Amino acid sequence: MNDEHSRTNPGRILTNSQATRIDFARRDLETARAEDLAQLPPAGLVRLVERLRLRLHDTIAVVDEISQPSPRLAPHPPDEHP
Repeated sequence: MNDEHSRTNPGRILTNSQATRIDFARRDLETARAEDLAQLPPAGLVRLVERLRLRLHDTIAVVDEISQPSPRLAPHPPDEHP
């Protein structure tokens, strides 16, 4: 499976909100990789790090959301019959 396929078919359907949050994180990472860090002033580096920290936190939240078992798929307790 190539990288593009894994982005478009992650194995589990993301909500529009989750997909947007992941896309924002991907764009911020691409922007950070394109920056010449040696040319950024200290305040610019701080902003960059804070933005990436927020995106990482949000991405982990998305992973937590999609890794939770679906309430529809949760096992039902056995019926208790006297």
